[in-house]
Amino acid sequence: MSQANKQQQQQQQEQTPQAPPPKPSFGIVKQIVSGDSITIRGIPKGGPPPEKTLILSNIIAPKLGRRNVNLKTESPDEPYAWEAREFLRKMLVGQEVTFIEEKAPNNRIYGRVWIGKDQSGPDVTELLVSEGLVTVKRDTRLSSPELSRLQELEDAAKAAGKGRFSTSTPASEHVRDIKYTIENPMSLVDKYGGKPVKAVIEHVRDGSTLKALLIPDFYHITLAISGIRCPAFKQDGPEPFADQAKFFVESRLLQRDVEVILESANNTQFVGSILHPKGNIAEALLSEGFARCVDWSMNHLKTDKHKLYLAEKAAKEKRLNRWKDYVPPKPSEEMNGTVIEVTSADAMIVRMTNGDTKKIFLSSIRPPPRPKEKDEKKGEDGKVPRGKDFRPLYDIPWMFEAREFLRKKLIGKQVKVVVDYVQPLTDKFPEKTCCTVTIGKVNIAEAMVSKGYATVVRYRQNDDQRSSHYNDLLFAESKAEKSGNGLHAKKDVPLQRIRDVSTDPAAAKSHLQSLKRAREMKAVVEFVTSGSRLKLFIPKEYCLITFLLAGVKCPRASRINPGATTGGMEGEPYGDEALAFTRRFCFQRDVDVQIENMESKGSGFIGWLFLDGVNLSVALVEEGLAEVSNFVEQGEYLKALKAAEERAKAKKLNIWENRVEIEVEPEKEREEERGPVGRKIDYQEVVVCEVTEDLHVYTQKVDQKANLESMLTRLRQEIAANPPLAGAYTPKKGDLAIAKFTEDDEWYRVKIEKVSGSNVSVFYIDYGNREVINSTRVAAMPAGFGADKPYATENILALVALPKDDDDKKAAVDALREDTVNGKPVLLNIEYRNAGVPAVTLVDPTTKADLVKALVADGFLICTPGRDRKLKELREEYRKAEQEARDNHRNIWQYGDITEDDAKEFGIGR
Repeated sequence: MSQANKQQQQQQQEQTPQAPPPKPSFGIVKQIVSGDSITIRGIPKGGPPPEKTLILSNIIAPKLGRRNVNLKTESPDEPYAWEAREFLRKMLVGQEVTFIEEKAPNNRIYGRVWIGKDQSGPDVTELLVSEGLVTVKRDTRLSSPELSRLQELEDAAKAAGKGRFSTSTPASEHVRDIKYTIENPMSLVDKYGGKPVKAVIEHVRDGSTLKALLIPDFYHITLAISGIRCPAFKQDGPEPFADQAKFFVESRLLQRDVEVILESANNTQFVGSILHPKGNIAEALLSEGFARCVDWSMNHLKTDKHKLYLAEKAAKEKRLNRWKDYVPPKPSEEMNGTVIEVTSADAMIVRMTNGDTKKIFLSSIRPPPRPKEKDEKKGEDGKVPRGKDFRPLYDIPWMFEAREFLRKKLIGKQVKVVVDYVQPLTDKFPEKTCCTVTIGKVNIAEAMVSKGYATVVRYRQNDDQRSSHYNDLLFAESKAEKSGNGLHAKKDVPLQRIRDVSTDPAAAKSHLQSLKRAREMKAVVEFVTSGSRLKLFIPKEYCLITFLLAGVKCPRASRINPGATTGGMEGEPYGDEALAFTRRFCFQRDVDVQIENMESKGSGFIGWLFLDGVNLSVALVEEGLAEVSNFVEQGEYLKALKAAEERAKAKKLNIWENRVEIEVEPEKEREEERGPVGRKIDYQEVVVCEVTEDLHVYTQKVDQKANLESMLTRLRQEIAANPPLAGAYTPKKGDLAIAKFTEDDEWYRVKIEKVSGSNVSVFYIDYGNREVINSTRVAAMPAGFGADKPYATENILALVALPKDDDDKKAAVDALREDTVNGKPVLLNIEYRNAGVPAVTLVDPTTKADLVKALVADGFLICTPGRDRKLKELREEYRKAEQEARDNHRNIWQYGDITEDDAKEFGIGR
């Protein structure tokens, strides 16, 4: 071109108006496409904002490897392509940047990017070039001050051997080995073993499905987030809120450093959790109403599931996003009633306020399952019990404990019943009314699940036929699983070896003497056959017995032949009423019984039954539903029975309504002739040496202290002269031996109570304490030292008992120990004997104060019912002390009457 033409062109350019320089824009970096390509998102304003991909001007970055799914081809990275991408990702993703756009003929957008809200921040292109991660264009036609600056920076990077210009490592080491296909996905799950793996989220398909790159092994996987599902993008268009859920996840996780826990695999898709320092994305999606819980994948979760259910519940209550039209299911019926029977571990019969009875089932829970045959306990013949020999209540592990939990908490109590759904009739099962039952503020199903006595039913995703407190049940189950409670225990599964002697006369007779000696004992009424015939479970003997009420004769109730629609035996007048009365009075209740004898033919035991101090025999007679038996022996209850019968006759109640009685000269009362029966007091001076956890008190007589010390001195001298050889003695249960006490390492006389491998349970017969020690600390009793009787005597406290709560029991025992186990003498008086064990009172010899009554007054112990006339005055004193503790809310009475169930007893934390 001639000089003239150049001047002419220059003049034309000067005359042509110059375009104004491009205005800078502002945005947030969404992701890094490659080492020279950045996707920038605008500022959000009420929805997913616009975004654009900008190519950095004047440079060329190494290309990342790509995979073409349709063509089934893969291209590897160019060297340093991954380093360039990672350099930008770690520096820019999620950061605010300023950028200038330059349009190119191919409609690509080129430009420059600065970190920050203006152009004073670092230039991203210059940073890349300075690290030697990209190539600067050297085309002279594009010369500009910016390009010259980049070329200078590149030359400096070359001189410094940075990035691509390094000679310390071969270029092949800067190429990733990406694994897009995994032949056996579960093998990868097993490889990481549920441990967190570092990863980068590469793509968000929808709110709950992502592409992740596991570092440093470069596994490229599809990951479904455990426990949730977000609206998806389908061929006919996205589901409602799919875009918002995707944006929610992209703005928080896309190209962020996270940790992934692989929990399962479904075909080529993995299921797992994403760990992020700022929180759980699954919980966040649920809280915003962008996702719902999915039970099938929730089971794979290693973290707390209950948080997800609670987040979903909160979003539903606030009607957020996908729940904007949510209508909570309304219970079809609410009612109040009294539980009169627990029929199984998940069912009960409730008497409504209108008098009707209804059988209901607890919603959404499953009782303890029958074990598989290979796991079931074998009978004495080595076979698994079947048919009539199989007793579900006792032979299914945890079934008895579950039933007992419901029985103790609900029988006779007022409850609120909310009907959740009705399970329709099927060929195998009848219709079931499934309800949520609450006592006070406690959901009884939730309490059962938290104790591990039941599990939660899993439903299909769209099945709304479930408990109105379903999330709370899942939370309770999660707690039980963590604690290893009940069904979730990995060992110590209880096997109820309960013997049924109710139909076996020979077996029943073998229990007679022990039951008679015990006098008053606890029992549970398992079945009521008639007004005066029952079936009882005796926990102390671990057996089921037939029990007949003493002193009365009840009319026979009608009977129906099992399995028959007609026939049976017609009852006597008022027999059915007597049966109903006894059922209402004590069915499935904890009662006290006294066994007097056995029926001459059969396996039934005859005795007295009490509930809260009320004699059932007297109560039946009082209602005119029984008469006093002609065979009743003279005893302490005869007078009460006769008086009750006279009152019923006078009112012409039930059986006496139309009966004509022949007047008989009544037997002259002999109460006055007998004279008053007084309490005998014969104090012994003793020292309390041990108080057990069940309130048994071991004492040593003060006048025998010298004999005990002399015997121990001689024993230890003998041992010193002839030391026992370790391991020479093989301990056996029941043996008298000697043992080294752990605390003082001295030898004492013991009785072997149990041997388990090298562990031996011993009872120190002269002091009343027990411990488990190694067999090497036990030796044979030297000759001549077994003749002395034990110096410690076992006693129980008269007229009192421990409270039911474990913490209250411990406090009571500690209080008694503090008052008595201090080496100071106390005065002991034997009031009566129970199964041969003295029942005693303890008195301070200085102040003459009754130590046991003081504990009652302080609210540590409770009074027991009794009918012994000799102790009437003493019992009245104890009851006044108990009333004082109640009135002043001391210790066990601090929250009121402990005989009422309290919500805290159920073990539910909120």
